[in-house]
Amino acid sequence: MEQFVVSARKYRPQTFKDVVGQQAITNTLLNAIESNHLAQALLFTGPRGVGKTTCARILARKINQPGYDDPNEDFAFNVFELDAASNNSVDDIRNLIDQVRIPPQTGQYKVYIIDEVHMLSTAAFNAFLKTLEEPPKHAIFILATTEKHKIIPTILSRCQIFDFKRITVKDAKEHLAEVAKSQGITFEDDALHIIAQKADGAMRDALSIFDRVVSYCGKNLTRQAVTENLNVLDYETYLTVTQYILENDIPNILVTYNTILSKGFDGHHFISGLASHFRDLLVCKNPATLTLLEAGEQAQKMYGEQAQKTSQEFLLQAIEIANDCDLKYKVSQNQRLLVELTLMQLCSIGLDGEKKKLSL
Repeated sequence: MEQFVVSARKYRPQTFKDVVGQQAITNTLLNAIESNHLAQALLFTGPRGVGKTTCARILARKINQPGYDDPNEDFAFNVFELDAASNNSVDDIRNLIDQVRIPPQTGQYKVYIIDEVHMLSTAAFNAFLKTLEEPPKHAIFILATTEKHKIIPTILSRCQIFDFKRITVKDAKEHLAEVAKSQGITFEDDALHIIAQKADGAMRDALSIFDRVVSYCGKNLTRQAVTENLNVLDYETYLTVTQYILENDIPNILVTYNTILSKGFDGHHFISGLASHFRDLLVCKNPATLTLLEAGEQAQKMYGEQAQKTSQEFLLQAIEIANDCDLKYKVSQNQRLLVELTLMQLCSIGLDGEKKKLSL
């Protein structure tokens, strides 16, 4: 049996062109290499799974390629990766500094990639300062971190800083579509959109979730299978709840909320999702704000249909009521009753947009 390689490793970008959602940074790095303006100390900072270490490896390979005919040469002997999470002492940095003095055997540069650099001790940072400020001409340091605020200012001032952004849902979805096609997997647009949203801006997380869902439903990714496997409240739930609100159907909405709780969902998660749903309906009402709706093709159509049934005054009041519940949820002694009261208040918004007093 052939060993399975997770998609995050299998589809790790090999060139700057393949990196998803970081065009500004990859273009800057390419231009710096071409114009010979590359700094010797770089700091890559940003959330997890957005391409910091990947870009560092591509850069290390790229700067050593001029003059070499073999495009597949990875210059493994020129690239040194240090995990600062487990090698954070002064001795580890001193060993690194001793290595830096030795020029490369092949290629032009030796590249030192220090991952999770914020984990270095203060003493290790101080030991590293002089080398980072005046490295030998054959050495380039690339520091990567998710927590820039933990790095001492004297290190920051010696580095050229690149801030990696979170991957947008659109970019993540497009990349997942390419991966699915390369594996011969058929998919619904909404299914990939849910995976991209769940990943919360991290491409590595999106690919890990994709692998998990493919293991569950095989070669055909459907929205229903994805929501079942990821146990997420999809837009259909909120569309149904909103329909009950518009029909002032208190019994059905309470039964639906009970079903949602019985599936293991948190009331806080549900009510904040409902507030977001009202916001999405609001942006659907005006073509100018339609671009603010992050949803799949099928979802956009259904949002548009429901938005036509609601007034702007109703949605603004509904958002206010749901948001008020969201703020009170953590301090409430009876959280279930709080959400149920909120749902009943939403059902009791009159056609004139005024909230009726409940007689319980």
